[in-house]
Amino acid sequence: MQQLQVSLSIPVPENMVLIQKIELEELKANELKGVYWSMKDLEQKTAKKSEWIKENILYPSRFRRLLDTENGGFVYYPKCKGQTWSFQATKMADFLEKHFADIFNK
Repeated sequence: MQQLQVSLSIPVPENMVLIQKIELEELKANELKGVYWSMKDLEQKTAKKSEWIKENILYPSRFRRLLDTENGGFVYYPKCKGQTWSFQATKMADFLEKHFADIFNK
């Protein structure tokens, strides 16, 4: 547990606020709720190109069966040319965190 003992006043800058840690965690968790990523968004989040993402995450069968909306997942795989990828942001972010080692250790 953190402890801070002071006998003086500490000014809080106007551009900052003090909040409980749990409240900060809740704010972060809610940041992606109701948000859908495009492939461009996923490229920015992972710092990988779409080709790499497709080859290493989206198309391998071990991941696709978990990801594809047709299997109850949270990734919309385009059915024809012109359609776009769509990723449910909260669940895709969780998937990337949980499967980091699996993605990089084929």
